Amino acid sequence: MRFTDTEGYFVSEASVYRLLKAHDLIASPAFIMMKAADEFKDKTTAPNQLWQTDFTYLKVIGWGWFYLSTVLDDFSRYIIAWKLCTTMKAEDVTVTLEMALVASGLDKARALHRPRLLSDNGSSYISEDLAKWMERYNMAHVRGAPYHPMTQGKIERWHQTLKKKLLPTGRSGGSDRSLCGRLQPPPLSREHR
Repeated sequence: MRFTDTEGYFVSEASVYRLLKAHDLIASPAFIMMKAADEFKDKTTAPNQLWQTDFTYLKVIGWGWFYLSTVLDDFSRYIIAWKLCTTMKAEDVTVTLEMALVASGLDKARALHRPRLLSDNGSSYISEDLAKWMERYNMAHVRGAPYHPMTQGKIERWHQTLKKKLLPTGRSGGSDRSLCGRLQPPPLSREHR
């Protein structure tokens, strides 16, 4: 604007930016963008150190949408608990987590360290109700990096495998009413008994 006022010529912002950049006069931003790591810093070495949880969508023709809430052990990749829900509320998450505590035996055991919970940033996972539940059960909560879906790659791959095996088309839209009958609770593995 000063150049236009003093010299009487108009120069576009793009031209000014291009000239400044050509003379290496553009300063780098004063902030560092958040960057996801290539791998977890603290990898799991035994069961019940880190649980991953997520919802996946299932469309049952004639019935509507259902949401499968799943808890997966990061180390063994074992599905500890799951619940077929009609909503994706924090209450659905806490019920699934309580089922996981019972299935793993951690509801009765005096564990020195409770499993950390890894989830995405969905509304049910960032809710105050879930935060209170986590505090009551002395569990830490780790959230995945925004715009980095592979943080929860294990549970995402499991959900994709489940859909391919259960649904004729491999997608949510091709299921039928017998879907509910095909979902059975998983048997407990040795490390989760």
